[in-house]
Amino acid sequence: MGFIPLPSHIHYELLLQLLERQTLPALDPVSPYYSQVQTVIIHLRKALSYQKQLEENCAAAGVRVDHRWSLNHSPTPQLPHPEDRLVTPPEADRSIAKPEERY
Repeated sequence: MGFIPLPSHIHYELLLQLLERQTLPALDPVSPYYSQVQTVIIHLRKALSYQKQLEENCAAAGVRVDHRWSLNHSPTPQLPHPEDRLVTPPEADRSIAKPEERY
């Protein structure tokens, strides 16, 4: 097994901050929605805790975790081969004039 893709922790943190800082204050504390939002917050905290436990178990077993920021994330960055790098010959660098040579 190469790696396990998991969401980055920042996704949980963003949701928790939004719910705690904006959603809860916008609701009346006696509203049934208020308690539902509190339940969502509790479950998000549990989900983050469970994910951290999974990551610890994976680390102990030698399995890599790849934290994802989006669904379009590339699992492994493709580094260029050293022979594929563009090398600019010194004479091709004439377009960059020194300040005293511009006038």
